[in-house]
Order: sequence, then C-alpha cells, then structure tokens
Amino acid sequence: MELKTIHVSDGTEMQVHVARPSGTPRAGIIVIQEAFGVTDYIERMAARFAAAGYLAVAPEVFHRSAQPGTALSYDDFEPVKPHMAALSIEGQEADLKAAYDFLVSEGIPDAKVAALGFCMGGRASFLANATLPLACAVSFYGGGIADQLIDRAGKLSGPQVLLWGGKDAHILPANTRAVADALIAAGKPFVDVTFSEAGHAFARDVGDHYHEASAREAWALVDSFLTEHLS
Repeated sequence: MELKTIHVSDGTEMQVHVARPSGTPRAGIIVIQEAFGVTDYIERMAARFAAAGYLAVAPEVFHRSAQPGTALSYDDFEPVKPHMAALSIEGQEADLKAAYDFLVSEGIPDAKVAALGFCMGGRASFLANATLPLACAVSFYGGGIADQLIDRAGKLSGPQVLLWGGKDAHILPANTRAVADALIAAGKPFVDVTFSEAGHAFARDVGDHYHEASAREAWALVDSFLTEHLS
C-alpha cells in the first residue's frame, strides 16, 4: 500500500492510500471510507480490488479535521462525531474530484473509473456518481442518501448499485424506497438489493455486524457489476 499526498481544489492537501495491481490496471476505483477513517478494513478492500486488476485509491476524507493516518475505533463513536460534523457536501465533492483526477493522472481512462463506499462512504459514492463522469458506482448501506442527496438522482453519470441491510436500524425501508423511487422517476439505471437478514455494516468482517452470507452474495454481485461496466 502506497501513501501519497494530493492537492484538493480548495487549497487543502489529502493523503490517499493507493493499491496497485501487479500489471497494467484494467480500470480505477475510488474506495471511500466509513466514518472511522481509512482503517485496516478499508485498506484491505483497496488491496482486494488491486488483486483483481484495478488501481484503487482510498482518500482520507477527514483530512480537514484529523491528522493524516487517523483511523478510529469501531467500538467508540464519540471521537468520530467532530469529524463527521466537519464534512460538507462541497468539501466531499472536491475530495472525490481530487481522487478521480489522481486515477486519471495515473493513466486510467476517464471512462473507466468507478466509486465504491461504505456507510458515509456509500453516500459519498452516490455523490461521486452525481458529480463526476463515472462509469458506475456502488453504495454499501449509504445512510443519508434519501435525506441529503435525493435531489441529485437525476444527475447520476453511470449505473448505481445500492446494497442495504433489512435489519439496519439506521436506514429504514422508507429511506431505501425513496432512493429507488427517485432513480426510477429520473430514468436512471440501478440495482437495488436488500439483504433481509443483514444489519448495518454487514459487509465489514470486523466486529459483530458482519453477516457472512449476505456479504458473500453482495460481493459476488459487485464483482460482476464492476466487470460489466469497467471492461
């Protein structure tokens, strides 16, 4: 895993974690963190994509409020709150554009970049799809899409995957239906899957949120989706 510092359009600098494939990259993926920072789990997900032939970059989107390399504990949400409060839509758009530009500067064709994120990163992945000329995007349990980004549904550039947990106490069925309804109304292509036995963060193989069967099915879907749209 490489660590690089890249410039963001608002004058800030952001550290990114870069995972490279062994050969020429087939495409590029922006891997967007959960609320806990670029943790070992997020780095492993970037490495997973690199092993599949993608150039993966995981930006530290808390760079305006946290020191480079900050990764917080899954067991205590209190230290996370000030960093979440410091986020803005405009700042995230700038960060996502910087990560996208980095991939393009590394030789990835601009038509072969995707975004994928978890929780707040799932929301950011939807935002990236509405802001950048992405080939496609994936949102794992993207809380806040219905509340904050529903008006962006008509701006999505590429097909969108939405993955939800049926037992997620943070994202209710009314929220997931609102997102799907907005995409249908906008005529945008999307895949919307709820795993009935899974809760929030079901794909993270750390802690008691993990639901192995749902995660396995979700990753099979995601891998097929990315192969189709990034080939």
